[in-house]
Amino acid sequence: MCESENVIELPEPEYKSNVSVEQALRERRSCRSFTGEPLTVQNVSQLLWAAQGVTNERGYRTAPSGGALFPLEIYVVVGNVVGVKNGIYRYKPGEHSLVPILMGDKRQELCDATLGQTFIKNVPINIVFSAIYERITKKYGERGKRYTHMEAGHAAQNVYLQSVSLDLGTVVVGAFRDNDVKKVVPMEENEHPLYIMPVGKKR
Repeated sequence: MCESENVIELPEPEYKSNVSVEQALRERRSCRSFTGEPLTVQNVSQLLWAAQGVTNERGYRTAPSGGALFPLEIYVVVGNVVGVKNGIYRYKPGEHSLVPILMGDKRQELCDATLGQTFIKNVPINIVFSAIYERITKKYGERGKRYTHMEAGHAAQNVYLQSVSLDLGTVVVGAFRDNDVKKVVPMEENEHPLYIMPVGKKR
C-alpha cells in the first residue's frame, strides 16, 4: 500500500463540450481495438468525474444512487498516462483525487484475471467498478444489491458517453474471475468487483 501524501489531485473537469448528449448517444459503441497511445491526466479526470464525480454541495454524484448511499468504489489501473506513474489508484469523488494503492504496471495481471482478453493489457487505463453492498443493504435489505447493480449501469453508461465526447473508446467487461481481480486490485474482504472498463484511443 502507498502513503496518502502521494495523493494526486486531479484537474477540474470540463462541464461543456462540442458533443451533444444526443450525438454521444448516437455514436456510443463498444470498442475492443485500441492504438495504445497515452491518455492525459485531464482525460482521466473527465472519465472518473463522469463515473462518480460530485456535482453539488450535498455530495450528489453524476450517477443516481439509491438513498444517496453510494455503494460503488472506483479504481483506475494506470498503464500509460502522461505524468502519472503506472499503478492502481482509488478514486476519491469528494476530493476528485487519486489515492495510490499499488505501484507498477498491473495490466497483464488484470488481463489474466479477465480470461485473457488481450485489449485489457494494451489500453492506457482500466477503470474497475466494485461494490460494498453493506452500505445500501443496511437500509434496503437484499434489494439494495439490485439498486447497486442499477447504479453501476448508470455510472458505466456515463463513462461510455464521456468517452465519445473525448473521442475515446471503451467497453464494459463482465467476464472475469472475481477472486483473481481482487488479487490484482486490492479490495476489502466485503468488496465485490462488478465491471472493468478499458479506455483508450480507438484504432
